[in-house]
Amino acid sequence: MNVTRTEIPDVLLIEPKIFGDERGFFLESYNKRMFEKLTGWRGDFVQDNHSRSRRGVLRGLHYQVEQPQGKLVRVTRGSAFDVAVDMRRSSPTFGRWVGVLLSEDTCAQLWIPPGFAHGFQVTSESADLMYKATDYYAPAGERCVAWDDPELAIPWPLPQPLLSPKDRAGSRLQDAEAYP
Repeated sequence: MNVTRTEIPDVLLIEPKIFGDERGFFLESYNKRMFEKLTGWRGDFVQDNHSRSRRGVLRGLHYQVEQPQGKLVRVTRGSAFDVAVDMRRSSPTFGRWVGVLLSEDTCAQLWIPPGFAHGFQVTSESADLMYKATDYYAPAGERCVAWDDPELAIPWPLPQPLLSPKDRAGSRLQDAEAYP
């Protein structure tokens, strides 16, 4: 397993060792002992989520204020541009974002620790994203930062994204409830 720190050092790109031959491939997508050693994060994942979306769908930028979720995200089918935004006011990288293209071809994962907003846009015809979460979904504490906030200026890969009403109504970063 190879771990690369992104421009925001707490957000990590994790590339598994893939063992492949003419039959297909095998990889270890999660190993608690190895994950803790490589990331320094100690804790448990309590929920696994699976999202399927079609090309152009943009989901996010979501986070929870009362029960912050860390997420270990991977694309198991297709590809998606995956984004993490630092929502920790005390952080030197508050308001900065990092984005990576995740795909079924690389099997890479993005570790987004608690305190970040998360979103993605599907770049293939459709995509399945699976992610492990460090806390349970808590809709009362869910918040959304506007995907098109000019302060963030995220260059989403596809124009005119397909959005839910919730994602259309996201707050600007300057008005968003953030972590201390």
